[in-house]
Amino acid sequence: MSTSSPSAPQLQSQPNRQPTTHRTSRWIWILFSLCVLAAITLFFVPAFIIRPFGHQSPRALLVAMALRQRAPVGALIAALACFVLVFTLWRSVGRWHKALLALTLLVVAFSAVMARLNYFEWMFHPIAGAQFLAQSESKLDAKEMIMAVRFSDDARAYPISQLAYHHVLNDVVGGVPIAVTY
Repeated sequence: MSTSSPSAPQLQSQPNRQPTTHRTSRWIWILFSLCVLAAITLFFVPAFIIRPFGHQSPRALLVAMALRQRAPVGALIAALACFVLVFTLWRSVGRWHKALLALTLLVVAFSAVMARLNYFEWMFHPIAGAQFLAQSESKLDAKEMIMAVRFSDDARAYPISQLAYHHVLNDVVGGVPIAVTY
């Protein structure tokens, strides 16, 4: 009898530790998921809202620009928190969960790096080395919208269809450097 009584308290103490560990692990997973969501949101939401040729409401642009301002620091903090949480979870999960954690960390790291870059410059870069034709040589459609600039005897016409994609053109008209934008 004396040999069975010492093992009984050990059996009772183990089930009490398991739910606490499971509960702690669940909170770590929830916190990890929130950090992942924050890092990804800080990069992808502004990139999705501010895109060429897509409708952008004033409210959506306000949200995108607010997120864009906070993205470099916020995504970095969220990514660092994700790395710490993955380090905490790594020993207690199986192979498939480790693969999922590693893949998620890649997406989070990508989001944190991209949030620090000005990827809008890649979309809206100036036209380099613009070439101009005489009006008689131009093959523009009669309905094509243009922006026109004239300084002294020098005049230029810029097709809106070209400016709509690039948004900026640096030029010199009549000896005056200008930046044409649309």
